[in-house]
Amino acid sequence: MFVIRRLFLQNASPFPHPHTSPNPRFFYSKLRDHYAFESPPSISPSPEPKPRSNKPPKPRYKPPSSLDLVDKKPRRSDLPFDFQYSYTETSPSVRPIGLREPKYSPFGPGRLDRKWTGVCAPAVDPKATTVEGMEDPKLEEKRRVMRENIQGEPLTGAERKALVETCQKKRTKRQINLGRDGLTHNMLNDIHNHWRHAEAVRIKCLGVPTVDMKNVCMQLEDKTSGKIIHRHGGFLVLYRGRNYNPKKRPFIPLMLWRPHEPIYPRLIKTTIDGLSIDETKEMRKKGLAVPALTKLAKNGYYGSLVPMVRDAFLSCELVRIDCQGLEISDYKKIGCKLRDLVPCILVTFEKEQIVVWRGKDYQPLDSGCYISVRESFDDVDGNMNCVDHDEDDDDYCDGGIHSGNDE
Repeated sequence: MFVIRRLFLQNASPFPHPHTSPNPRFFYSKLRDHYAFESPPSISPSPEPKPRSNKPPKPRYKPPSSLDLVDKKPRRSDLPFDFQYSYTETSPSVRPIGLREPKYSPFGPGRLDRKWTGVCAPAVDPKATTVEGMEDPKLEEKRRVMRENIQGEPLTGAERKALVETCQKKRTKRQINLGRDGLTHNMLNDIHNHWRHAEAVRIKCLGVPTVDMKNVCMQLEDKTSGKIIHRHGGFLVLYRGRNYNPKKRPFIPLMLWRPHEPIYPRLIKTTIDGLSIDETKEMRKKGLAVPALTKLAKNGYYGSLVPMVRDAFLSCELVRIDCQGLEISDYKKIGCKLRDLVPCILVTFEKEQIVVWRGKDYQPLDSGCYISVRESFDDVDGNMNCVDHDEDDDDYCDGGIHSGNDE
């Protein structure tokens, strides 16, 4: 009975079961005849794999390591100046009294042929056994010759005006921001990258370095071999030169991290020179009670601060500058610049204030009170080039002490 039922099920079912069919390879279905059913490509037999090419496989990513530089020689840079983290915020006349870290080179171990002294990497002979206190006397002459060869003939008034117009904010968005750290070493590489696409680059200066804009302009021209063709407040236009070739740009090694600042002598001593302890305490108390000359905004333009202090010394011996909201290191750097540029004597930094004293034997300078924030440049023919801009143009700000938050 069981055998008869099994034969009946095999003959009656249009879809034979693989376990009950005598040969499961040969299934028969009426779907292909009645409905023209075609199997989808996903279950169709896969095509034959393509033969692999002889191209070698891409190597896996390997993070950089100092062990890879064992067989490589350190790179050499022919730039004729000492490498520092900041060229505008470091004074060569003030020597540090100590270091905060060992003399680890911020360029990486074994990547540069210059030795790091903790402050800078001097441009000296790499065969020298030591670099302490050594300086090449011909470095300044090398920089002057290099700059003259790159600049070539000076620009005419029309060429200068055309370059300044192309660098306005309404024409291009290319811009380099120079902030609280001033002209840093890696910023030199950014300037040369901009010069690959344009003859001139716009630089916006804000913060502590704007107290001494003359030093900023001098360092930019000296370290980049360029030429500043226009200045209005904190905005500069830096021209690369007629003979500049981007393919022959100098090799500028990049700093991989920011080195710690060395330890410098204290700016304010316990007693002011020429005064007793009681007189110093009384002067500090009196200086904090003096009405503030101005209030400095964070990341503002301070180009007119020095002439303002000089004018205030004509009528009073103590000047107070309100620095609330600024970083401690920022207003200490501003006070150090005022001490050298005015000149004056620092009294205190208490309560986020800068109090300066003109001294006992103060003599006002013969120069004018306020310096012009717009500088025009003369060409060889004597034609003045002063580009006029709209008053509503945000790209050229006035010379006041204002905040950079509205930019």
